[in-house]
Amino acid sequence: MTGATARRRGRPRREEAADTRDHILTAAREEFSEHGYEKTSVRGIAKAAGVDSALVHHYFGTKEQVFEAAVAVIFAPALNTPDALADAPPDDVGERLTRFFFGVWENPATRTPLLAIVRSALSNDTAAAVFRRLLASQLLRRIAGRLDLPDAELRAELAAAQLVGCAILRYVIRLEPLASADAEQIIARLAPVVQGHLTGP
Repeated sequence: MTGATARRRGRPRREEAADTRDHILTAAREEFSEHGYEKTSVRGIAKAAGVDSALVHHYFGTKEQVFEAAVAVIFAPALNTPDALADAPPDDVGERLTRFFFGVWENPATRTPLLAIVRSALSNDTAAAVFRRLLASQLLRRIAGRLDLPDAELRAELAAAQLVGCAILRYVIRLEPLASADAEQIIARLAPVVQGHLTGP
């Protein structure tokens, strides 16, 4: 009876749990990417994954928590930024950070889901809060930790604002001529500004 109940509720066997969770997360990423935060529902994610909606709640909780898990996976390449700076000399951090950032955005495989997440964050307060929390805890604080300065967190946020603002204008709003400019030209102009935010007076 217990086994029958578990099957009716869509609970997989323990050995299948990791695969089921990954399958739900893949469906969630696709749903959020295609429809945005507001138009995506737990029921829609469950339908796309071929499971009961109770199983989505079981693994992830609320829609906000599903979104946060999906964002963490989609945003993973950008979250590797601090690792890319690990061996950078202090005077080269701005160029290294800018180049890494635009490398993620210029890659179509990472740009498409990132665009969906950024659009959701710009149009929905809950999505924005998730995005902000992830940026602060996983990216900005780690970058700030490399700066031996009393206002390191502010410096990291200003550098991020410079980069994220440029990305929004180039990839989301597609403002010309920025949208069509050569990436190397943008990096060359932006890197000294980012360096100034991080290590300047």
